[in-house]
Amino acid sequence: MHAGRFLYRATARLMAVLMAFMSVALAQAEAQQRQKPPPLIRDAEIEGLLRLYTRPIFKAAGINPKAVKVYVLNDRQINAFVAGGQRIFINTGLLLQSDTPNEVIGVLAHETGHIAGGHLARMGVEIDSANYTKVIGMLLGLAAIAGGVAAGNGEVAQAGQGIMLGSQGLAQRNFLTYARGMEASADQAALKFLNATHQSARGMLTLFEKLARENIAVLADVDPYVLSHPMPMDRIHSLEIEAKKSPYWDAKDPPALILRHQLVQAKLTGFIGGAQAVMQKYPSADQSMPARYARAIAMFRRGDIKNALPIIDGLTKELPEDPYFWELKAQALLENGRAAEAVAPVHKALELLPGNGLIQILGAQAYIDTGSRENAQQAIKLLRQAQRSEGETVETYRLLARAYALAGDVPRAELATAEAALLMGDMKLAMEKARSAQQSFKTGTPEWTRASDVMSFAGR
Repeated sequence: MHAGRFLYRATARLMAVLMAFMSVALAQAEAQQRQKPPPLIRDAEIEGLLRLYTRPIFKAAGINPKAVKVYVLNDRQINAFVAGGQRIFINTGLLLQSDTPNEVIGVLAHETGHIAGGHLARMGVEIDSANYTKVIGMLLGLAAIAGGVAAGNGEVAQAGQGIMLGSQGLAQRNFLTYARGMEASADQAALKFLNATHQSARGMLTLFEKLARENIAVLADVDPYVLSHPMPMDRIHSLEIEAKKSPYWDAKDPPALILRHQLVQAKLTGFIGGAQAVMQKYPSADQSMPARYARAIAMFRRGDIKNALPIIDGLTKELPEDPYFWELKAQALLENGRAAEAVAPVHKALELLPGNGLIQILGAQAYIDTGSRENAQQAIKLLRQAQRSEGETVETYRLLARAYALAGDVPRAELATAEAALLMGDMKLAMEKARSAQQSFKTGTPEWTRASDVMSFAGR
C-alpha cells in the first residue's frame, strides 16, 4: 500500500497490451517483480461503490456502463489500469490510501479516457510499426525502471534507462512519445468527464501529487524521454491549469458518499489487514461507524463472534437500510458455524438489495449449511438466480451440487459436479460425473443435453 508508481502503472498496462510479444526474458523480469498475480477480490459492497463511482463517468464518455467491468485486485500498490479491452483493474492499495472518493473517481475517469480513446487497440498498431526486438528491449528497460521506482532504488531505475538507451533507437523513442501522448490524452478526457458530471478534478491532482512526492528522488536523474508517462510535476502543472478553469473545481463529495468510501476502507482493513492493522488505523477511542465496522470484522474473523455481534447489531440499528451490514452479520454467523441464524440477516440483505449475485450465493451457503432438505430448494433457487448476474462459475456449481445432494437429487448433483470439474479443467472427473448423470435423464431433455455437452468438451 505504498507505491502508486506512475511507471508501475505504465508497465502494468504495457504488459497487458503486449503479452503476445513478450520474450522469455521479459516474462522472467516480470516474475521477479511479482512472483504471482494478485488475487481478485469479490465483494458486493466494494463493487457497488465502484459502480456508483463509474456509472456517471461512463455515461459522460458515451460508454454503456454494462459494457465495462471493474475488477479489484488485492495488491498494496496504488494502481489502476486498463487491460483486455473494456476492463478496468483497481488495486486495494488505491482504495485504502485515497483520502476522498474524488481521488478514486479521478483515477477511474483517467482509465475511462483510455477506453473511450481506444488507446489499447491503437497501441497495438504502434507496436506493429516498431521493430520487434526493439520493443522487447524497451519493455525490459521499462520493467527495470519500474522495479527501481517501486523499490525506491535510483540505481536500478537508472540501470533500466541504460538498457533502453544502450540497445534501442528511434523506434522505441517514437513508441514512448506515443505512449506519453496517450497518457496526456487520457488526462484531458478525465477532465472532460469530471466536468460533465459536475465533479472536481482536485482529487485526481491530489493523488498525482502524492505519487510525485514519493517518486521525486528516484526520478530525479531519469531521462524523461525513456518514460511512458509525462514527468510527474509537469503533468500535474499542466492539469492544474486546465482543472481550475472548471466551475466545479471546488465541488465536494456528498457526505453519504464519503461515508460509503470510509466503510469500504474499513472493510478492506478488517479483512486483509487483520486485527493489528485495525488497531493501528482505528484506535479504541475511535467510535465512528467505520471504526466499529472494521473492529467487528476483525473480531469475527478471529473467532470472537461474541463481541463482534453486538457491534454489528448496533450498526444495523443505526443504519438499517444498509444491506451490507446485514450481509456482514450473515457472514459472521455462517463462518462461525451458526448457519440457521444467518438465514434471517441474509434474507434482509436481499430485501434491501434484490438481485445481487454475491449476496444470493451467500444466502445459498447459509441455506445449505442448515442441513435442511426444505432449505436446499431455497438454495437452488438462489443459485439459479445468481447465475444470471455472476454467470456459470465453479463456486455456483459446487454449491448446486451440494444443494441437489441435500435435496436427494443425485443425478443433478452429479451433473453440477461435472460442470464444476469442467470449469476447473479436471476433464477426467467431468467426463465421469457427466456420463453417470446422463444415464438418469431422458434423452433430449435439457439435463441430458448439458451432460452431453460436458462430455463433448471434456473429451477434447
